[in-house]
Amino acid sequence: MWLLVQGVLLASCLRAAAFPRGCYPSEEEGLKTFRCSNARLTEVPKDIPNDTNKLYLDSNRIPFLPRDAFRDLPLLLELDLSHNAIAAVESGAFRGLADHLRSLDLSSNRLVSLSKDVLSNVKAKVNLSNNPWLCDCRLQELIRAVDLAAGSSTGIVCDSALQEEHVGKAFLQVIADTDFCNAYKKTTDIAMLVTMFGWFAMVISYLVYYVRQNQEDARRHLEYLKSLPSKQRHSEESSTISTVV
Repeated sequence: MWLLVQGVLLASCLRAAAFPRGCYPSEEEGLKTFRCSNARLTEVPKDIPNDTNKLYLDSNRIPFLPRDAFRDLPLLLELDLSHNAIAAVESGAFRGLADHLRSLDLSSNRLVSLSKDVLSNVKAKVNLSNNPWLCDCRLQELIRAVDLAAGSSTGIVCDSALQEEHVGKAFLQVIADTDFCNAYKKTTDIAMLVTMFGWFAMVISYLVYYVRQNQEDARRHLEYLKSLPSKQRHSEESSTISTVV
């Protein structure tokens, strides 16, 4: 019996030693939870139990989420990444979580811009508040692609924008009167028209130069013919006229 107890204790110690410092498993409301809050992490841990239902990685120093960061967590329901230093999220970072994840917290990070593709397959309620967002078409597409967590939309504020008047305002308030994507499309269309006009002007200029150059060459040749003796002049005029035509 004593050997059995020792074996259980040893297994528990070895398992605990495999976890990052400051992380521990528990059970909350019947759900298997793994907490790494305030653990001074600088990356997503590798040894998270794959039967975890709730994962807390909040209040750490994680700056980046790589592709497949959570691929070995098929039962994950809630993911808290709030209060980190996340400034970039690679496409595919949440791959494998789309069908079952129901809550994703990315609030209070350093996100300035985020592609809609990163969260396009995520069906969870997403919290994007308290980030230094650049208000543009990219953010507008992102907001339209996700299901925002209740009460979090007012925390999505323009930290920067092309128009100074939008800075400091809630993004949903801004897009009620401004379509960033339509404005971007108009700007792109104008740039294309300007480029096409530039090329057209270059072609016209070349054609004008070419015609004038040929006319000048023809004029010089006719003057040269006039200076020749009459017999030689008549013999070369026919070829000159056909060349000009």
